[in-house]
Amino acid sequence: MTTPETVSVNGRPNRAATDEFGWELPAEAITVRIRWFGLCVGYVLVNFLGPHRNQPELNGILTLGAVYALLDTVWSLRGKVFLGRLPLFISLMEAVFIGLLCYFDNGLDSLFRYYYFLSLLVCAIRYSPAVTYATFLLHAISFTILSVSSGAGGAGQTQALLLMLIFLGWVTWASTSLATLMKAAGRKLSELNAELQSNQALLEQRIDARTRELQESQALLLQQEKQAAFGLLAAGIAHEVGNPLAAISSLVQMMNRRDLDDYMHERLGMVDDQLRRIQRTLRELVDFSRPASKDIVQCDIHEIIESALSVAKYYKRRKGKEIATRFTPDAPRVAVVRDLLLQVLLNLILNSLDATEEGGRIEITTAVSEDSLDIEVADDGHGIAPGDQSRLFEPYFTTKATGTGLGLFVCRNIMEAFRGRIELVKSSKEGTTFRLSLPIDPAAPPVKHAPAASATAPSSEPSAHL
Repeated sequence: MTTPETVSVNGRPNRAATDEFGWELPAEAITVRIRWFGLCVGYVLVNFLGPHRNQPELNGILTLGAVYALLDTVWSLRGKVFLGRLPLFISLMEAVFIGLLCYFDNGLDSLFRYYYFLSLLVCAIRYSPAVTYATFLLHAISFTILSVSSGAGGAGQTQALLLMLIFLGWVTWASTSLATLMKAAGRKLSELNAELQSNQALLEQRIDARTRELQESQALLLQQEKQAAFGLLAAGIAHEVGNPLAAISSLVQMMNRRDLDDYMHERLGMVDDQLRRIQRTLRELVDFSRPASKDIVQCDIHEIIESALSVAKYYKRRKGKEIATRFTPDAPRVAVVRDLLLQVLLNLILNSLDATEEGGRIEITTAVSEDSLDIEVADDGHGIAPGDQSRLFEPYFTTKATGTGLGLFVCRNIMEAFRGRIELVKSSKEGTTFRLSLPIDPAAPPVKHAPAASATAPSSEPSAHL
């Protein structure tokens, strides 16, 4: 709503106030239509409704008004207001224009005197009340000059003048009140629309957040179900295979006690060693697939890494690749759920094995920073495409043909539960490095480790599927 407080010192409306809810251009469009309506009516009055002694002068004045209305229309179509910074100058021109029409027509009795009312209505719609009342004064002066110049005298002329001035004042007040009410309604609607859009945007954000949380919960649940199914399968396989192996091992030991030549004893010993190796593999598989403990305990990170490597050695893509470890001495213990952190490390190691070709190298290092214990898993594989790096931790996103897209997503959730973080340090055609950072408990005693690096040579053993 445009109030007197929004008017500048030179009488122009404050554009920041009038344009706040898009009022100026619609008001200009209404003004253009009213002007063309008045011009069309004027041409009809002058040329078709009875003879006029000053018809050429009247047509000339109307033509000047048409030129102005045409310029106003062109500016309006361009989204601008013609002479919008000079409202009082426009009011002065309209006062002179209407006064001349009345003077060359029938003076005080001219039908063109009603144009004063149209002018005040247009001014009230476009400008502030102060400009409208100033326009009223200009029109009152114009009509007074017209009354004086008409040459008629007497009480009738005075009465007509006063009555016209009263009507001009009443129209000014009524149109200003109506325009003020319309502007106030427009401002209120604009505020309500802005609030509605803000609430709509907030609602959409909340829906997106809830949808994302639901998707993440579904992804975690799916991963947990797969792990539970894997544990049951591993336990069943170990049971079914373990019993025949125990029977075979007993038969081999019984045969080895018999009086046989040295060659047979040697071969039976080799068979027994291989059977023990298979049984050890089954035990490791069962230990890995057992229900994970949910207890947070102080753990030796290096022992967890070694356990992950013990499981990874059976991975089908482990063969022919070197895995090296460089452990920092005196690494502190960290408060974690051991089995969950083992799952994170195993996932990173298996991803590195998938990314490297035969003869490739994977390096696992640990380091202590100011407030965290950092574990880096680096490989010299093919790397991750730059366009995929920002989406690595999203659920169901994977670059593998047979991947589920849940591995790194679950790893991120596990690390956040430990108040730690997982991040992609770098990735290029020369290799990829991931870093795990776990907060250090200052009260936790350090674990003594030899500072020397160790390496696991490329495996030549038959590989098993995880």
